[in-house]
Amino acid sequence: MEKVLFDKLKKELSHISPEEGLKLVSNQFNGYTRFSTSFGMEDQVLTHMIAIQSLSIEIFTLDTGRLFQETYDVYDLTKQKYKVSIFPYFPDRARVEELLKQKGPNSFYESVENRKECCFIRKIEPLQRALADAKIWITGLRADQSANRHSMEVIEWDDQYRLIKYNPLIRWIQEDVDVFIQRNNVPINTLHKKGFPSIGCAPCTRAVLPGEDPRAGRWWWESSSKECGLHEGKGKQPSVAATNLT
Repeated sequence: MEKVLFDKLKKELSHISPEEGLKLVSNQFNGYTRFSTSFGMEDQVLTHMIAIQSLSIEIFTLDTGRLFQETYDVYDLTKQKYKVSIFPYFPDRARVEELLKQKGPNSFYESVENRKECCFIRKIEPLQRALADAKIWITGLRADQSANRHSMEVIEWDDQYRLIKYNPLIRWIQEDVDVFIQRNNVPINTLHKKGFPSIGCAPCTRAVLPGEDPRAGRWWWESSSKECGLHEGKGKQPSVAATNLT
């Protein structure tokens, strides 16, 4: 029964607009739908769609403790403009204290292993708490943001968090985002106008150069896949025993 429902939902969401899709999952999974925002351009588009339709979707953010001031500025502006609640999830205090005690404040520059450890403590573990009872996780991912995201679909089963991941803007291109933001006067992070297409923690993000990949500014000292681990769940069909969608 669960797989049948997943297939039906996938078919429906693949043929309607993001606004319609958000309304559908809000109504069908009332109380179990979460939207994670990092206040990037795509996330601001989705926040606008959710707010103007007054949808029953919980908006949350992961406050790593090392964000840019510009991110906090657009966070505050978004709350004021849309009158929405945005639930912050913080890293576990004891884990952060132990990390800095053992390895100092900049250990992530020393190795990929250390960087992923910091990402786990500051982002992944808080995300696990944020999604603990969710059935739908809404993201602002777009396929053209990185090579890792080219194969992502509008709706997927996420093995990592054992729920459905809904990517309403996966087929949008940057021009679609820009036009929507301008047309609807959506507030954006001022860093976007300074060469930051992708914005994460301040120590781990720089502006990109002309012609560089949009993700080149994230963990620029690495030659890795430029992901923190939040979106590593392999999309596939759920097994009958995998989840309870009803």
